Amino acid sequence: MSQPRYVLTFSCPDRHGIVAAVTSFLANHCYNIEESSQFEDTSEKRFFMRTEFTAANDSATDIDLLREQFSQLAATDQMQWQLCDLCERPKVVLAVSRWGHCLNTLLHKWKEGTLPVDIVAVVSNHEDMRDLVEWYNLPYHYLPITADTKPQQEAQILEVMENTQADFLVLARYMQILSNELCQKLEGRAINIHHSFLPGFKGAKPYHQAYERGVKLIGATAHFVTSDLDEGPIIEQEVERVSHTNSPEQLVEIGHDIESVVLYRAVRWHAEHRVLLNGNRTVVFRR
Repeated sequence: MSQPRYVLTFSCPDRHGIVAAVTSFLANHCYNIEESSQFEDTSEKRFFMRTEFTAANDSATDIDLLREQFSQLAATDQMQWQLCDLCERPKVVLAVSRWGHCLNTLLHKWKEGTLPVDIVAVVSNHEDMRDLVEWYNLPYHYLPITADTKPQQEAQILEVMENTQADFLVLARYMQILSNELCQKLEGRAINIHHSFLPGFKGAKPYHQAYERGVKLIGATAHFVTSDLDEGPIIEQEVERVSHTNSPEQLVEIGHDIESVVLYRAVRWHAEHRVLLNGNRTVVFRR
């Protein structure tokens, strides 16, 4: 078995010597740094850091004691921090409606081992994706919704998450707007994907609307869910150039491919503790 690998992430008011303080702390407790990234937001005077490390030898401080002792340094520098074991993969619930392109990519990446999460359930307001999900031997929760039953249906989603001890929810083209109450309960724990035409081309058939306008770039945005519709902190985006030769159906196909890869990257980076919130923005320490 490979030795445990840990990751420390934090943000704090910037000051001289923070990197030295953290790296010296880890060295003094017999840990080797194997990957490290840092960023200084000069406009906000705030510092961000992500560090992966492993034990250098048998004298390394026990990880629970290491957390306890690091908390003293963190308190001094007013850090918002986490120290996690990368072997402990986050549990994830996926939500989907009738389009399965993002769902299929996440399930495939999870099955082949390149998405470091444990998918514990799929919830949907339609039955369309049941066969695909059950082919992966995952529980499929059909939770129909109407305007009158929205509070009860969202309570069922939370119940699924609680019963599976899920760490976060991924909206893999789940075509329902979450209530403000659910957004608040899942703050920092829900990721959504949408095409990048917004706030233009709202409603049905956005790619057909883009075709009618002669759009030359199409793309997708993955972001944290907030009560401000489709305006949460952005995690990842991608675009691809198209031309007058592409039909509306081809634009849909290209757009779906982009949506799938963008959501996969966002979920993976979040699972690897590479995404740190910075107000309404994010700091993403990409691999």
